Amino acid sequence: MTITYTIISFIIALGILITFHEFGHYLVARWSGVKVLRFCIGFGQPIFRRRWGKDQTEWVIAAIPLGGYVKMLDENEGKVAIEDLPRSFNRQPVARRFAIVAAGPIANFLLAIVLYWFLFILGVHGMKPVLGPVEPSTAAAYAKFEAGETIVSIENEAVASWQDARWTLLRYAIDQSSNVKIQTINKNGEINWRQLDLSNIDPDKLNENFLGIIGLNSYQPTIKPVIGQVMPDGVGYKAGLLIGDEILTANDTEIQTWMDFVQVIRSSPGHLLELEILRNNQITSLTITPETATENGKQIGKIGIAPVVNQAEFDELLVTVSYPPAKAIHKAIEKTWETTILTLQMLSKMIMGDVSWKNVSGPISIADYAGQSAQMGLASYLAFLALISVSIGVLNLLPIPVLDGGHLMYYLIEIIRGNPLPEKTILIGQRIGMAMLFTLMTFAIYNDINRLITG
Repeated sequence: MTITYTIISFIIALGILITFHEFGHYLVARWSGVKVLRFCIGFGQPIFRRRWGKDQTEWVIAAIPLGGYVKMLDENEGKVAIEDLPRSFNRQPVARRFAIVAAGPIANFLLAIVLYWFLFILGVHGMKPVLGPVEPSTAAAYAKFEAGETIVSIENEAVASWQDARWTLLRYAIDQSSNVKIQTINKNGEINWRQLDLSNIDPDKLNENFLGIIGLNSYQPTIKPVIGQVMPDGVGYKAGLLIGDEILTANDTEIQTWMDFVQVIRSSPGHLLELEILRNNQITSLTITPETATENGKQIGKIGIAPVVNQAEFDELLVTVSYPPAKAIHKAIEKTWETTILTLQMLSKMIMGDVSWKNVSGPISIADYAGQSAQMGLASYLAFLALISVSIGVLNLLPIPVLDGGHLMYYLIEIIRGNPLPEKTILIGQRIGMAMLFTLMTFAIYNDINRLITG
């Protein structure tokens, strides 16, 4: 994945998410009769500027795509002509101001619903929830899960794919539930009920492969260590490896599966390996030195070969989950709601100290996720956009001065008090909010850099 591809995917994602957020503010402001002076996407030097409409609203795209704003007519920000006073934001009833400010985050939630709706109609591709080897001395082992079983439901929620299973179990893992009822069916068609204990899962591990931590792995067909493709001019080609060669040993270590060989190669960048191979029913030897490549900040070995794959066996494990439009909208709303609750639960645990702030991601990580999801296809990219849109909606509703949620908090206080808070109090709140956001961004960027360094 090139850096350019990642940056472009990131900019497109930000452009879509920020535009929808600000357009929510803009539309409700216009419907409320407030005059909009400027609609801006990004910060810094403008690279596009035009005036349109009856009010000659200035539409701007700026150079730094890390935010945006809608500037409305407001006496607190400058002089307002007498004839325009009724259209000034500060002159609007508190309920109308509340609606205008809330419209931005709401637009993000609506965008997520639309994206999920489209995804559920298009069809979400995934793997069937068939279990591979169960790790010993784990929660799954104590629950007596067995390899080859297929997960049917979790707490009576139907599970159609491995992604569904992971998402549903993640919700219960965050709550640290002790007896999660899981229905499975084995190869003989026998139905079993398991009681999975998630109460001892480390919350800091939830962003990792937490299913592996509890002992559950997806079933993967066994791939023999037989070469099916050799890249021209690759290390394997130069070393003399041929299509059809079967790897028997590497540095006297027996190779039984293709994954065994992959692990040896990845862990040996720049190191000489002696291979024993079976070619045309004869055993022969050769040496190879994997080239060094960098992946997620770590050095790994590569030799430019691929295995013989039984595609039919893999196709048997694939599933496409889709719904008719009416059902899809219901599932989209449900998914958006679940994602919102999950995000709030994680935030709550971070605030309470139950989950480390190391889980906070900054722009570098988000850009990386954008690039990876875009490379995986349209469905993955849309799912990424929906998830980040929910996150932006939740973040903006937090009662932090400077954010939309902070303004909404002021308006609620105004409704209760019967009049606005003193200007001095609001100014102090803004300073506190800026300090909180700066601290959060510092954590996020530090975590990004730390992930790059440590891999």
